[in-house]
Amino acid sequence: MATPSLLLSLYVWFLAGSLLAEATYYRHHRYVPHFYRYREHSANTENLLPEVSNPVPEVVQPGEPTYPQIPEVFHPAPEVIPPIPEAFHPVPEVVHPAPESYHPPAVHQPAPEAPSPNMSRVFYGIMFDAGSTGTRIHIYKFIQKDPVELPVLDNEMYHAVKPGLSAYKDNPEEGGNTIRQLLRIAKKTVPEDEWRRTPVVLKATAGLRLLPEDKASALLKEVRDVFDESPFFVPNNSVSIMNGANEGVLAWVTVNFLTGHLYSNTRRTVGILDLGGGSTQITFLPKSRKTVQSAPPTYIARFNMFNHTYQLYTHSYLGNGLYAARLATLGALGADGLDWKIFTSSCLPKKFREDVTFGGTTYKVSGIPDGYAGYKLCYYEVMKVIKGIVHQPYEVKGSSIFYAFSYYFDRAVESGLIDSSRGGAVEVRDFKKRAKEVCNKMTKYRAISPFLCMDMTYITCLLKEGFGFKDNTVLQLAKKVNNVETSWALGATFDYFRNLNIH
Repeated sequence: MATPSLLLSLYVWFLAGSLLAEATYYRHHRYVPHFYRYREHSANTENLLPEVSNPVPEVVQPGEPTYPQIPEVFHPAPEVIPPIPEAFHPVPEVVHPAPESYHPPAVHQPAPEAPSPNMSRVFYGIMFDAGSTGTRIHIYKFIQKDPVELPVLDNEMYHAVKPGLSAYKDNPEEGGNTIRQLLRIAKKTVPEDEWRRTPVVLKATAGLRLLPEDKASALLKEVRDVFDESPFFVPNNSVSIMNGANEGVLAWVTVNFLTGHLYSNTRRTVGILDLGGGSTQITFLPKSRKTVQSAPPTYIARFNMFNHTYQLYTHSYLGNGLYAARLATLGALGADGLDWKIFTSSCLPKKFREDVTFGGTTYKVSGIPDGYAGYKLCYYEVMKVIKGIVHQPYEVKGSSIFYAFSYYFDRAVESGLIDSSRGGAVEVRDFKKRAKEVCNKMTKYRAISPFLCMDMTYITCLLKEGFGFKDNTVLQLAKKVNNVETSWALGATFDYFRNLNIH
């Protein structure tokens, strides 16, 4: 039988061990940083103590009392808790007194798990297209499944207001209000927790290119101020006037992305024809070396995208957009005496007379009451706007596939060539045939637009006499591809995120 003194010694020894074990647990709980603790601590402190190194099994004699195992706490180095079950993401927890600035010992912890290659990232981009006839906002939602591949465009929110920024050249504050109006749509579309990560960019095109520099600069400054008030991320150079070559290249990127040609390794692509209000662009990937060699050097652009280098034929013709071409045909573009001068054309109905505003300037326009009107006379008038100005690339005389959009699409719909909801394929000769019909029956089509004869004739002349397309060349007319607007805006958003380095 144990003596009272022996029992007292054992009791003191057991109490001291328990207190020491308690102190070891709380040191551990206090110093292991939160991001290294991947499970809740059990209330049972015995399970959280470090295991004894090389425990010696104890033989219990029959009849002897048993006592709890006391862990060996005077070890020379911190010990590691047994691995946590895999479901809790195993990261070992080190038990040792921590210094003031805690750095987990590299030798005791594995490297963090790399993100799974299957993990997707969602991000947004807001691109403003400040055109000559209106300002449009494109809000894109992307899913990046692989950092080295093309992102997936999940959806686009699109909205437009009229007139364009250039109409506010004498009142920049009002121009800024149109941007605020569109930003309200962006705030409703982009989740609030993504606002500060979502870039907002505005690129102006021909409308501002045609303005005097001081007036264009005042408008751009107003837009920057509006952007700075917004909750979105405003990058450097977020507001600018885009040069015409980039406009064509980025529209080409948009269409070939939406048609799936940029996903293909065959290098088969489609060309684009974009007809805006102030300028027009043609862009395609040449198949023939002669196309590159015969083109003016400034008509060849190179850029890098998604591990490919592309060399494109591209050019933008400032002043050859549909609305600018109307004024040029009338002889009004850049003219003086606008208060009293009336500009006439045989492309307009004889009894038509109206004030027309473009770029914030108003012109008096009329048909020729006692003269002749019709397709042949109109064709002769618009020829002077194109002949000798538009370069004919060698390759378009072949079988290249071209997508035509913007006012190509709109006028084809208005004249009944295609359906507005579906678009469709037409030959160049179809524009010519419909232009003749419209011009020779102006009274019938005047209700649609008094300028329809002039516009259809101009498009026909631009395609045939300008770019040199054959009558049987097929053009795919589209306003949207896969429910996304066919414009340079999507390509410009790619350029922002990936820096295509166009030169």
